[in-house]
Amino acid sequence: MSFNVGIIGAGAMGTALAQTIAPNAKVLLYARRSEVAQDINNTRINSQYFPTVKLHENIVAVDDFKDLKNVEVIFLCIPSSAMRSTITELNEIINDKCIYVNTAKGIENKTNKRMTEVIEEITQRDAVAFSGPNIASEMVRGLFASATIACENNESLEKVERVLSTDSFKVSAVNDVIGTEFCGIIKNVIAISQGICEGMDTNYNAKFTLFTKSYAEAKDIIEKIGGKRDTVDNYCGFGDIITASTLSVSRNQTLGVLYGKGIIVDEEASNILFEGKNTVVILKKLCDDLNIESSTVNFVYDIIINRANPKTAFFDFWDNL
Repeated sequence: MSFNVGIIGAGAMGTALAQTIAPNAKVLLYARRSEVAQDINNTRINSQYFPTVKLHENIVAVDDFKDLKNVEVIFLCIPSSAMRSTITELNEIINDKCIYVNTAKGIENKTNKRMTEVIEEITQRDAVAFSGPNIASEMVRGLFASATIACENNESLEKVERVLSTDSFKVSAVNDVIGTEFCGIIKNVIAISQGICEGMDTNYNAKFTLFTKSYAEAKDIIEKIGGKRDTVDNYCGFGDIITASTLSVSRNQTLGVLYGKGIIVDEEASNILFEGKNTVVILKKLCDDLNIESSTVNFVYDIIINRANPKTAFFDFWDNL
């Protein structure tokens, strides 16, 4: 094993990434609760998320950030809302040569910064973005999967690519950090829009007509904010967008379905975090500030934030095609 890798977050994605990376490296999987770490180490199973999957012997669960001080690469599998506080704490402990890899698909609420920007602000070094059509329940079983990783530092990019690449996990390494991260951000909104259509029982021709418009708008937005249009055709773009927009495993697609049915979601009561709800507010402001016209963003914003009637908003969207 040529690498020591840390993963922050022993949830579904953190555990799945640990299982993916374990053939290449020793993996220290950080769990916030000590009982979770003990359970994984004692049984080789994360019973809360994958009770039937035996975890690789190279995975060791820990519950103290200090255990990660000498790792070479850290994957951050945490919500975007927790990124700043987590990195601030880690930065006091982790060695200054460690490469941080962000997997969260969101924007910081108060600053509108991308997650790698938050990491770089605190650590004063380049971070790697990780994004793709990643279904944790498939990855943890070693099924075929892929991701895009992005960083302007080619040395960091190459190292993370070696950590991730296996016979079943394909990696596309690019330098377009803005495009890669914003694909994951815009994906949340497109997934909600497609979920709304499903909740309204919209016919397939109409749904995928709107999807075509949304996909083109994703390229327009990314190009205007400094990313590359072609990045939207990568795993982080089309692969992730189609996965999140059509499969019920996507929380944001599910959120859209509920709103399409006229069901308003109370996130605090349900204890379920929908990244896309915060994302659409930020993306709407970004589009307005930069004079970017996006029918998809307007459609989702009107329904999720303004509580517009889904059918009325749909007809407005359709008229703008």
